[in-house]
Amino acid sequence: PKFQPKDPAFATRVRASFARQKAMVLVGATLTVVEPGYVEVALPYRPELTQQKAYVHGGILGMIADSACGYAAYSLMPATSSLVTVEYKINILAPALGDLVARGQVIRPGRTLTIARGDVYAADGTHVASMQQTLMMLPDTPDTPEDA
Repeated sequence: PKFQPKDPAFATRVRASFARQKAMVLVGATLTVVEPGYVEVALPYRPELTQQKAYVHGGILGMIADSACGYAAYSLMPATSSLVTVEYKINILAPALGDLVARGQVIRPGRTLTIARGDVYAADGTHVASMQQTLMMLPDTPDTPEDA
């Protein structure tokens, strides 16, 4: 579905917020696509992100899918708002090998709650994981640290 963002500068706002996510810097994830209601987060493979069988750890899959869904939702919210993840469920469908991309897409934006879907794919096209997420908009709440 095509969505209209409430903020014409949504892409700049989304990119600035993502840049403040130290967890994404830690794992080496980057924001590669920002469209109204749709975001992609890329993650290059690194051995430091794997579990004992050398697959990218499920927690890392959750991190990038959570961010992709969250920023897809944030792209449709007013400039004066921020958001928090309320709930998500992730299904890991295949071993995560190699570079990954998480694609977050809004299913239904709401006044307070937004439902998003995230899918993680390996570079060879393997569908690695799917997430469904609920996010809550925090109106008139800055998307910056309280002490900033």
